[in-house]
Parts: sequence; structure tokens; C-alpha cells
Amino acid sequence: MSLGAFVKNIQNIMRGDSGVNGDAQRIEQLTWLLFLKIYAKKEEDWELFDENYKSILPEECKWENWAVDDADGKSLTGDKLLEFVNEKLFKQLKEIKLSADAPMKHKILRDVFVSTNQYMKDGVLLRQLINEINKIDFDNIKELHAFGEIYETILKSLQSAGNAGEFYTPRAVTDFIVEMVNPKLGETVAEQRCLGLIQYWERCA
Repeated sequence: MSLGAFVKNIQNIMRGDSGVNGDAQRIEQLTWLLFLKIYAKKEEDWELFDENYKSILPEECKWENWAVDDADGKSLTGDKLLEFVNEKLFKQLKEIKLSADAPMKHKILRDVFVSTNQYMKDGVLLRQLINEINKIDFDNIKELHAFGEIYETILKSLQSAGNAGEFYTPRAVTDFIVEMVNPKLGETVAEQRCLGLIQYWERCA
């Protein structure tokens, strides 16, 4: 995979969609799609090494059951793809029920989609974007390592956000940081960042 060509292709596809306004939204759109593709690969690994592993994803929401294009003319596209993503995929992932002792691998799936948006309005362009993402082979070590570069390359193009010094961390990542750091009121880290995390956590609780 050529990183430059991949980034250029996905940006050109999303620029043609009236629902996506700027690279900030392009990153969010790309992130949830890449997340689901990566999650599908991780589930393959979990099932391989843990015979008791059970996916919490509804069958129709699994990447291989709706996103993969077998070139047989039966893959979802156009209005049918948009309807599935907006009315079924996002709705079901946002409403996943978890027990209090659910593993992090399950919690993060639900948490990622609690505050994630689907911006695209053109189902044909969405299919083209998904097909580009499906060209990435996460069994290929070189391509797997290039994943971070894809995000960074698009992030660098966020000139307005960069000039303002504002970059937004997904809520699921922030919650994970809070859980791991376990900050206490009165503690300070990097100029009150710890207190800021606590205040953020309280607002979201």
C-alpha cells in the first residue's frame, strides 16, 4: 500500500460528499471505519487463541458481513448502505448492553460509538471509501505500522486546528486514560491537566 496514494484517494472520495465538511470530519469518518476493520481482525485473533471468546457484535454488524465487497454485485451500496449504517449499524453499536464486569475489549467497542458521527450522505462514495480501506492488509506488518502514519498525515492537514492548538481526543480514549491514571482532586500533572481530566470525567458521568 502506498501511504500517500491511500490518503489522497480517501480525501478525494470524502471531498465529493456534501455531508463531510473539512479534514476534522474526514478524520472522524475514517477513524470509525478503520476501527471496525481493525476490530474484525482482532476478533479473529481472540477467537483463535480463546475458544470461549464470544463477540458482542450483532452478526449483521460484523465488518465481513456488510463492508466486504466480493465483487458479485451483492455488496451494500448507495441508499441501502446509508440506511444500514445510519439506521442499523450505528444504532445497534451505540446501544450495546454490557455487564459491569465486561472486558475492556468489549467496553471500548461501545464507547467508541457513543460519541462518534457518520457524516457521509452519498452511499456510493461511502462504498468507495470502504473499498479503499479494505485494500489495507492488517496481516501485513508494514501496512499495520503505516496505520499511525495515515492518521498523522491527515492530522497535519488540519491547518486551522493546528494553528489554534486544538486537537480532540475521542471520549473512549480519554475515559481509558482517566481509568489508568486514576487522578485525585488536588493532584496536578502538566499544568493542571490531571484536574482537567477529573472535571471532564465528572461532566460525562
